[in-house]
Amino acid sequence: MSLPPDFTLLQVVPELETGGAEQSTIEVAKAVVRAGGTALVATRGGRMVARLEADGGRLAQMPVQTKNPLVMLGNAARLVTLIRQEKVSIVHARSRAPAFSALWAAKTTGTPFVATYHGVYKAQSGLKRWYNAIMTRGDLVIANSDYTRDHVLAEHDIDPEKLVTIPRGVDFERFDPTFVTANRIEGLRAAWGLEPNDHRTQILLAGRVTRIKGHLMIVEAARRLAAAGRRDFQILFAGDHQGRTGYAAEVQAAIDAAGLGGAVKLVGHCDDMPAAYLLADLAILPTNVPESFGRAAVEPQAMGRTVIASNHGGVTETVLDGVTGWLAPVEDPQAWADALARAIDLGPAKRLEMGEVGRKRARQLYSAETMCDQTLAAYERVLEARA
Repeated sequence: MSLPPDFTLLQVVPELETGGAEQSTIEVAKAVVRAGGTALVATRGGRMVARLEADGGRLAQMPVQTKNPLVMLGNAARLVTLIRQEKVSIVHARSRAPAFSALWAAKTTGTPFVATYHGVYKAQSGLKRWYNAIMTRGDLVIANSDYTRDHVLAEHDIDPEKLVTIPRGVDFERFDPTFVTANRIEGLRAAWGLEPNDHRTQILLAGRVTRIKGHLMIVEAARRLAAAGRRDFQILFAGDHQGRTGYAAEVQAAIDAAGLGGAVKLVGHCDDMPAAYLLADLAILPTNVPESFGRAAVEPQAMGRTVIASNHGGVTETVLDGVTGWLAPVEDPQAWADALARAIDLGPAKRLEMGEVGRKRARQLYSAETMCDQTLAAYERVLEARA
């Protein structure tokens, strides 16, 4: 993908800690650099900054994660200065609060503005709908799934021609099972305190330790499996609580109360997710709120792992029920216990067969390269329309 000479992209994202929006930010920055452009990211910072800079991107550190109106105004002024100094070609916002500052700065400098609608934002009032609509007020809106696109059209008065669907992508250079060494898997097993010869089915829930991810429902499903006499599984909750220590403590208390200390385990943040998925036999995504896309359902499929996911949101596009995994009713512990039992009883060979179907489909439809190519093409479209 070619870019105009001296192309400079400024992406604005609250933090670079973890998550789908952050991962997409890193991948698009890398693609812009590879295409000969300059990639700036305005953000508070975070553990993924090292990856941004290793790929040739540049950090513009500022408190864009804030919702404080005075600080947001200051961010707008800082972004105006940055846009003028760096001769920014396009501003791309990836979250609502920083989008206010970014749009103001883009309009002040006459710079094209693009926003990605990463989440299915709920609006209980006119004020909240106005707040959410900031993501639709630029030159182009990117939806990360058809589910998200339908939501945007239903919620906002927007010309469909201004809205394009670009599914999130997976970095298949990183998420390739052939590149993960046994030492990486065993190192992770040791770090998590797992027994090397444990033959139980290992089930991984990867994601932030937050209520919407469904940890407590899975603990209840596990309790029901254990009550039925099953001892052939271990569930691993891998993710950062990001300061939500109260909820993490609530999850641990539920595990202890159910007597599941040996069967369900909080293992904390994981930097090596490809190894984590290969350590696991099965991945789950039991969200109780619809995911707009659900990268945590696609990444394990890229690694050849079957997935059980809640039957709503964007994952209904990425998980083929009965083909690459299963879709289970939302917030239904018994249905999830039954789904987990069915997946365990299927056995390693059959799960690997399904996993291979999922791996091929994921590589065909959800590559980071395709996502980046489509995003850069969207930038060119915006620039041409402005010209």
